[in-house]
Amino acid sequence: MKFSSVTGSRAGRVALAAVPVTIAATLLMGSVANGAVPVSFAVSGSQFQIGASQLDGTAFSQYSGVAMDGTGVPHPVAIANIGSATLANLCQSVVTDTPLGKVGLLINAGGGDTPATASNLQLGMTDLKGDATFNNIRIGVDASKVNTTAKGSGGDFAQDADSLTIKNLQQTAWSTQASVFNLNGLHMQITNGTTCF
Repeated sequence: MKFSSVTGSRAGRVALAAVPVTIAATLLMGSVANGAVPVSFAVSGSQFQIGASQLDGTAFSQYSGVAMDGTGVPHPVAIANIGSATLANLCQSVVTDTPLGKVGLLINAGGGDTPATASNLQLGMTDLKGDATFNNIRIGVDASKVNTTAKGSGGDFAQDADSLTIKNLQQTAWSTQASVFNLNGLHMQITNGTTCF
């Protein structure tokens, strides 16, 4: 991951949005067990994949949360907020086991010179990979004090940044929501289990 600011930059690989996975998982599961993390949204019983050759966004924040599935089972997630985003070569896939075997839904958009765009994007994710640059990042911010409209619970660990770029994005998530999502060049198809990565 690269941190860009007025004072300089550092390079590396991104893993769950800059938080070491073991520490994040321990803190998050502890908060979930104690009931300290609020339920953010109800989700289906299936996670899905999101891929993009590049994501560019502004007004970023990330903190812990819970995705509650339809059977009442809580799933710890990292909630990422992006005020505005462009996604080049967007791919989304989900695969479900059915009596007919594996059935998938594959969505592609934002190819060529017309990337997909989103405003007030919020993601409930469990895994994130890519090469990332965060501008003016703050790590260890109180989740209720992040510089985005959406905020977490007071006292919880969070981070925020003025902007970010993630190349070769590979993400596994329980949910995605946005106030506006423009899928330029949308192609949606049923598959026998094809995934984005």
